[in-house]
Amino acid sequence: MNINRIVRIVAGFFVLLSLSLGVEASPLFVSTNWLWFTAFVGANLFQSGFTTFCPLDSILKRLGVRDGPSCA
Repeated sequence: MNINRIVRIVAGFFVLLSLSLGVEASPLFVSTNWLWFTAFVGANLFQSGFTTFCPLDSILKRLGVRDGPSCA
């Protein structure tokens, strides 16, 4: 698995988790403040599309995860 796939998986997981914790109709509801985390993940994905800077990308490179083609 390469860095691009891991970043997409983690971002998707965080969005789904924060929505399930922040939407009142969810059985896992905790607080609507979790929706701020959803907005943070979305904003990070948006800015990384323009700047190519992604904190998780940098962390994974330091951990030695290989960087390969985005579509395999």
